[in-house]
Amino acid sequence: MNPHGLFAGAAALAIIGLFHPVVIKVEYHFGKGAWPVFLLAGLLLIAAACAVAQPCLSALLGITGFTCLWTIKELFDQEKRVRRGWFPRKPSPSPEENPSRLLL
Repeated sequence: MNPHGLFAGAAALAIIGLFHPVVIKVEYHFGKGAWPVFLLAGLLLIAAACAVAQPCLSALLGITGFTCLWTIKELFDQEKRVRRGWFPRKPSPSPEENPSRLLL
């Protein structure tokens, strides 16, 4: 019996499941402008997956890398979901919280 496929499947499910709240939180706090971070992380993880000889670690790195790339699309989609009212929008800071706005 070869457990590598089962491990990869379970890892994919767990990683994708963990990235769902990450997309929501990142879009809420930083907006879709955070996408270059996920691009860089994804490319580095995919490169690492190609360089690692151990199959399970390589699969884990590859799955995480491609999930980072998929997160870029999800950040833009999350912005649309917020506009539709499906998720909360981050409130604008009040003038007391942001003194630079008092000058406007």
